[in-house]
Amino acid sequence: MRPTEPTNEHLNTTPIPEVAGCDHTAVRREVLSRARPVVLRGLVSHWPAVHRGRTSAQEILGYLQRFDNGSPVNAILIPPEAGGRLGYNAAMSGFNFVRNRLPISAVCEQVLRYSAFARPPAVAAQAARIDECLPGFAAENTLALLDSSVQPRLWLGNAITTPAHVDETHNIACVVSGRRRFTLFPPEQIANLYVGPVDFTPTGAPIALPSVIEPDFERFPRLREALQQALVAELEPGDALYIPALWWHQVESLSSCNVLVNYWWHPIAGEAVGASPVFDCLLHSMLTLRRLPPEVRASWHAAFEHYIFGPDAPVSGHIPPERRGVLGEITPELAKQIRTLLLARLTD
Repeated sequence: MRPTEPTNEHLNTTPIPEVAGCDHTAVRREVLSRARPVVLRGLVSHWPAVHRGRTSAQEILGYLQRFDNGSPVNAILIPPEAGGRLGYNAAMSGFNFVRNRLPISAVCEQVLRYSAFARPPAVAAQAARIDECLPGFAAENTLALLDSSVQPRLWLGNAITTPAHVDETHNIACVVSGRRRFTLFPPEQIANLYVGPVDFTPTGAPIALPSVIEPDFERFPRLREALQQALVAELEPGDALYIPALWWHQVESLSSCNVLVNYWWHPIAGEAVGASPVFDCLLHSMLTLRRLPPEVRASWHAAFEHYIFGPDAPVSGHIPPERRGVLGEITPELAKQIRTLLLARLTD
């Protein structure tokens, strides 16, 4: 049974730009270097997993179970009354789902069992490191577009909606089974998305509180502007989507069985995902700068504009290269020294 698909007449239907053929050299030059969302039609259509995903739910789930080594992964279960939308409970005192740690095979069994339900709960395994839970899968399903150090992750479940959220990494999301609808918002729309708490989040990243599918404009009037700037795409098995860092994206899994493999990588070449958490800098700024008087905040705004967001030359051009320190090239050794210094100050 295919889940009922919501419609939203308020949503701008501007499609995300697409490329076909997916020549890797051209994609690196014309897509990844420009940091704009692009649908990569058929990017992974050659994968054995995609072939099975197009065949049936039983085929793709059985294929995944073949690689399962039994390692538990993060899984969630959302009750039917939530309509598959992941988020907070009504009082925002907690979340509308329960977390569990299950092997992939157990999640596969849940997905298959719930496919017979008229009103099933939503179940999903999220961001599971494939090398840790499905060894051998990546060797049969490779993405030569990216460096081999970029590790793939698995997203598996039935019909579920993840509200608009943001990642500080670049992302290529590859649909293996089922259909997915992506709704993207430019970074500058953050003020119009009514983002929830930044230190209490259901997904690990802040999420937009309003529903994009059923918008409440009386409660969230600025959402109208965000929806007019939205970009939308539906992906079939074999298709992929490049989502640049800090683009807000809502993800709707539209089928009773959905499998996606994604790749996150850091905007700084050579930096591992999570090695340089910029979001932690934002949290620390909220803790320290946000509480300052307006006139003092304005002064710090000028300092950040000069040191962080302005051009390099006025910052360090007048200092000998060997004395620039953190204003110059950040070597691994210097980065380690600065992190040690920060850790000492934060724990003092």
